[in-house]
Amino acid sequence: MMAGADSMALPTLLIATGNPGKFREFRALLADCAVGLASLEALPGAPVVVEAEDSYLANAHLKATTIARWSGCVTLADDSGLEVDALAGAPGVRSARYAGAEQDADANLRKLLAALATLPWAARTARFRCAIVVAAPDGAILTAEGTCEGYILEGRRGHGGFGYDPVFFYPPAGRSFAELTAEEKQRVSHRGRACAALRDRLMGFLGTHPGRSLDAVSPNTVAG
Repeated sequence: MMAGADSMALPTLLIATGNPGKFREFRALLADCAVGLASLEALPGAPVVVEAEDSYLANAHLKATTIARWSGCVTLADDSGLEVDALAGAPGVRSARYAGAEQDADANLRKLLAALATLPWAARTARFRCAIVVAAPDGAILTAEGTCEGYILEGRRGHGGFGYDPVFFYPPAGRSFAELTAEEKQRVSHRGRACAALRDRLMGFLGTHPGRSLDAVSPNTVAG
């Protein structure tokens, strides 16, 4: 989204989330793209997509293609998670439901810290991984992935971010993700790196596979 650009004239990219925080993050990460972004709040009644696949890419693909077919809009969806080497890659694609189906972030953190309680620092290696899929209603897709390597702390540090951020230590910064500013995190995070890998190809994809514009349906929800 280019500052000062007329969003009404821009191609629309629907972000497949109703989470205001995630939508704000994608707005910041794609701020230099000439595209109008909208969230699922622009289209009430969207189908609920159960992310039950066995990989981040498969989950993102399922959500992006489902919402693109339903909405007629070019749609971006992502799936991400935390992979801990000492846990054979868990919690992985089940990161949000690690401690149960209710997706309790605090319970997830407690379970993770308990599972690693006896491990030395060198054995606490982990990474965040993100997969992004952009799907057009005609079936065309664009994919990107990003990772960020770090360690799992023995306790929580910081008050920013969400999910596992308070226990994910990022060595180059010497801080946890929850101690980084939003701008610092966006530059180095798994989602930020996936967006960076996507950015150069996105406008060409939108030009070749245009979808429905939301302007006529809900003009006040498209952010330029």
